[in-house]
Parts: sequence; structure tokens; C-alpha cells
Amino acid sequence: MKINKQTTWIVIAMILGVVVGYGCNVLSGSPAVAKDIAGYFAMVTDIFLRLIKMIIAPLIFTTLVAGMAGMGDARTVGRIGGKALGWFLMASLASLAIGLVFANLFQPGANVGVPLPDVSASADLKTSSLNLKDFITHVFPRNIFEAMANNEILQILVFSVFFGLALGSLKDTKARALIEVIEGAVPVMLKVTDYVMRFAPVGVFAAVANVVTVQGLGILMVYGKFVGSFYATLVVLWAVLVGAGFLVLGANVFRLVREVRQPMLVGFSTASSEAAYPRVMEKLEDFGVKERVIGFVLPLGYSFNLDGSMIYTAFAALFISQAYGLPLTMEQQIVMLLVLMVSSKGIAGVPRSALVVVAAVLPMFNLPEAGVLLIMGIDHFLDMGRTATNVLGNAIATTVVAKWENALDIPDETEERTRGRLAAAE
Repeated sequence: MKINKQTTWIVIAMILGVVVGYGCNVLSGSPAVAKDIAGYFAMVTDIFLRLIKMIIAPLIFTTLVAGMAGMGDARTVGRIGGKALGWFLMASLASLAIGLVFANLFQPGANVGVPLPDVSASADLKTSSLNLKDFITHVFPRNIFEAMANNEILQILVFSVFFGLALGSLKDTKARALIEVIEGAVPVMLKVTDYVMRFAPVGVFAAVANVVTVQGLGILMVYGKFVGSFYATLVVLWAVLVGAGFLVLGANVFRLVREVRQPMLVGFSTASSEAAYPRVMEKLEDFGVKERVIGFVLPLGYSFNLDGSMIYTAFAALFISQAYGLPLTMEQQIVMLLVLMVSSKGIAGVPRSALVVVAAVLPMFNLPEAGVLLIMGIDHFLDMGRTATNVLGNAIATTVVAKWENALDIPDETEERTRGRLAAAE
């Protein structure tokens, strides 16, 4: 399936998912029946996401090891990692600051118009994962097969870096043969990825239909101000990210945005960054980013560069503050910004990860943890936007680091048009 055709099919699948889900919601007659119907859609979505998770670990391992073996020494890895983390830090600060500014400007929690959960109610979220000491320990795998089975991206990355550097330092024939085997596995995994992504429209349809069947579209009207102001804030963040990319990449940043439209759409419709990961890799490679940079920076970004999640945590925390009439001073908001920035680094891969961070941070500022219950019902619709933002932010970050490392070879625009016409003719 050609990429441009698949993008069209994904858009069609989203629209059909809304229509079918709304029809099921209206005709079901009761929430229990609607939930049963949605279970079948959820089954299809789960199968698609399982296929995605099936390829994540071997895809990261092969591409990263092949890239590390070609880098030659640890200094190169440290230099690239330092540049990537520097960019991630600035992007996280900007995201949180934008979230705080616009949450104060829009006041989405003022006069929210829905009953507030009792302050003694439990949000039923596991906030124990919000522990920097445990997170740092957890980064290092005790068993690489366990890490791969659980798709622990950071653990896979740590092992792959050690393995790739060790392999690259050995000069004998056997080591060279192993490098060639792993390098040969990369195009195989990319082909497997292509096969799996052919099911993306089906997964997208089921994901959207599942949520709309259970929630209906009415909940968006109740929380219209919150949802609308959040997406307006995301647009501002996108402009900032693209603007920052423009300072390094020039006008090519706009071509990059066009390239990653499809993985952003996949991430948006499934609310899963993992679902978009394989296609982001492909599109960055098509754009001209060297595999060694993609294989290292992109998985690192998936744990440390969650721009959409950053802006959401700030926005949601202030929404709850406003809804309960418990305003925070500017000093408290700045402290919250710093706390959110540190705490959010330890929850990558946790379901409802942004809500986990918000629920854990609220008590630090005397805000009711139960306020998270206010937004759990619409979290999926918000998660769609923040996932697409995470995809965009990581694509720009990876390309910028590649530019700094002279590892970016952007194809000539004439060649791209010719290649596009040939692909369309096939």
C-alpha cells in the first residue's frame, strides 16, 4: 500500500469510526450494551497494537546496534546524546511554560459546569511509579529478554548501546560477520513494519469507534472549553517547535512536517506513540536522516522528549486548580513547572502516563487528587492530540541532532518529485 494512499485510508477510517461509533452509542440503548459493543472494537485495536509492539523491540535493537557499530567510539555516542538531551530539556521547558501561560489565559476550569468529584474520592492511579530513584534504577536492564518482552525502550536502548559499541570495537572477521548479519536484519525489519502498517486503517477505525461508542460525542460538548483551549494551545506549541526547527533546518523543516504527517495521523487516531514509531523511522530515513542518528535519538526521545505530554500535565493541573477554586500563585506555578519537568521523565510507557504525573503532583500543592476524575472521561480525546505532538517533537529533535552531526542528507526536491511520480505510476 503506497504511503499517500494509506494516509487517505486512515482519514476515511477515522471518519467511519466516528460515524459507526456514534451510531452504536445512540442505538445501544444503555451504557452496558454500548460497552459490550465497544469491546469488539477494542479487540481489533488491541490486535493492531500487539502487532506494533511485536516489532518495536527488534526494530530498535537492530537499527541501534547497526548505528552504534558504525559510530566507532563512546565519545561519539556521548556527543550525540548530549546534544539530544540538551534539545529535549529546552523543548520540555518551552512546552510546560506554554501550558501554564495558556491555562491562565483561557481559564478552562472556571465555571466548568459539571459536578466536582468529592475530594476524598480516589483517582485509582498508580502514582508510586513517580519515583526518580526507582526510575534511574529501572533504566538499566537486569535481563535483556525481559526488557524486550515488556518493550522497555530505555532498557533496550542501554543494552543496544553497550552491545553496539563492543561490536564496533572488535576488528576480527567474526565480529564483522555479526555486524553484517545485524545490518542485513534492518531492511527485513523495515519490511515487516510495512506489512504491519498495512493494517493501520483497520486499527484506526476500531480505536475511534471504540471510544465514541462508549463516550458518545456529547462529552465533548460538556468539556468543549477545556478541549478547545487545549488544542488551541497545542497549535501554539507546534508553531514554537517548527520555529525552533526552522532556526536549524531552514525551510526544510516544512518539508519535514509534510513527511511526518502520516505517522502523526496514526498517533493521533490511535492515541499510541508506539503505533507511530515504525513509520516515523521510515519517514525520517526518507527525509535524509542517517540511520545511526535515528536509531539512537528517536528511542531516547520517546522517553525524554514528550512535548505533548508536558503541555498536558501543566494544563490539566491548572484546570483542576481552577475547577475547585484553589488558585495557585505565580511562584507556585513556576515550582510546579519544575516539578512536572523532573517527575515526567520517570513515567514513559505507563498507561495514562500524563494522568499519573498530574495525580502525583497535585497533593504537593494542596490540590485534590480526585480532580483527575474530572478529566478521565475525555482523556482519550486529549491523548490523541498530545500523542501527535510527541511524534512531531521527536521527529524535529532527531532531524536537528542529525543536522548538528552532519548526518543529514536531504534529497533534492526534483529527485523527490520524480520518485513520487514513479511511485504513483507503479
